[in-house]
Amino acid sequence: MRIPMKVDYGVRALVDLALRPDGNRPVRTADIAGRQSIPEPYLDQVLTTLNKFGFIRSRRGPQGGHILARPASQITLDEVVATLEGRSALDCIEDMAECTLAAGCAQRLIWKDVEDAVHQVLTTTTVGDLAERQGSILQIQTSKA
Repeated sequence: MRIPMKVDYGVRALVDLALRPDGNRPVRTADIAGRQSIPEPYLDQVLTTLNKFGFIRSRRGPQGGHILARPASQITLDEVVATLEGRSALDCIEDMAECTLAAGCAQRLIWKDVEDAVHQVLTTTTVGDLAERQGSILQIQTSKA
């Protein structure tokens, strides 16, 4: 399965914000980009979208930056994916008229099952869950160093 770059970068940025010890202090785009190895101009576009749809709050200026607009535990990956990439359903799953073989196609049922399973994982996983996992990984790495 291929994860679109925009989704990968958006989720990484949200997790980065969730991991900041002072969640009320804005984090600069350049700082997130540096920590996450994301090109800053592209990240700026992603953050603009996340701000527009209420995932983060952004402030311009010397004291500006980005903060989460709501708790990380209330932001599901399904919401983030839908916002940044849209729904990824195959045409024949959404509209059988798109494919002349859809009515008798065994593949269609498998792809529907796959899509349902992915949707289930994305709706039950939050940015907070990922931040917690990432925090654990960072602690392990720090204790080994």
